[in-house]
Amino acid sequence: MKNRNSTPYDVKGKSVAILATHGFETSELTEPKKALDEAGVHTTVVSLPESDAKIRGFRNGGWDGEVTVDARLPDVSASDYDALLIPGGVMNPDRLRMFDDAVGFVRDFFEAGKPVSAICHGPWLLVEADVLKGRTVTSYPSIRTDLENAGASWTNDEVVTDQGLVTSRSPQDLPAFIDKMLEELAEGRHAGQTT
Repeated sequence: MKNRNSTPYDVKGKSVAILATHGFETSELTEPKKALDEAGVHTTVVSLPESDAKIRGFRNGGWDGEVTVDARLPDVSASDYDALLIPGGVMNPDRLRMFDDAVGFVRDFFEAGKPVSAICHGPWLLVEADVLKGRTVTSYPSIRTDLENAGASWTNDEVVTDQGLVTSRSPQDLPAFIDKMLEELAEGRHAGQTT
């Protein structure tokens, strides 16, 4: 992985929403957030209206650390940000996809052609937003069928990029995922991202 402090991508001053709630996979939120922050990107952890001031991460079968919530749905809009990051963890996207505000927030990024990065179980939320038809993605293998049933072509690669959509399988793929996330953020809007 490239040294994040000297990223070749021009992303300084851009803004990224990180959509998460209790049960996010810790490293899948904290490591990309750290990379974005170090690259001069303004990050905002966005959560559900009833969220606590901090949301808890999950790793290796147990609760693991907390992250401060910066904003709540529906007080923010996709128009406030340049891109969206969706961490995985089984609980995080499974809970988020039950809320219309979260699903609509995700869909709005696609409709605006803005980059979206989702890792592990994060693409589950993309299924609910109905934005996967004709897209090539990867994910944690257990949700492959869900993604294919939503119209996606699934591949078992560490990172897949498709017109501004970046997906990866697991925390082991974070170096490649972070690099592509930064690259797509630098590129900006993608006409092919629109639903």
